[in-house]
Amino acid sequence: MIVVDSSAFTRFLMKEEGWEKLIPYLNPDAEPCSVDLLIVEVVNAIWKYVERFKRINEDQGLNLLERVMKLVEENVLRLESASSYLRSALEISLKYGITVYDSLFIAQARSLNVKLVTSDRKQVEVAQNLGVETIFIE
Repeated sequence: MIVVDSSAFTRFLMKEEGWEKLIPYLNPDAEPCSVDLLIVEVVNAIWKYVERFKRINEDQGLNLLERVMKLVEENVLRLESASSYLRSALEISLKYGITVYDSLFIAQARSLNVKLVTSDRKQVEVAQNLGVETIFIE
């Protein structure tokens, strides 16, 4: 099992530079999981790619959402409730000065005692300070 955060998943979904490096971690054999916040953050990223960046059109954005939801429905990407990790995430956020959003993925990986896959440097630093093994995808 491995925890995939929103920054890494968005990189993969939007085929940002280096997205191919995420393929092994999103393979069902790797048992990728995340907190349910991932969906909200990814959908917001899709919105940005449509509205702000103009890199995709609305139909492409809606298609991407459908593909993400299919991964979840087929249990390729297992999601857990963020509420299970809120206390730990807030403690991490307060101690290290990062957002609760980022801390949720760290809290989940720490609780499950698995690696965290992310494209967020600050998140890597904090996770490593907490003894969570990380895979940084640049």
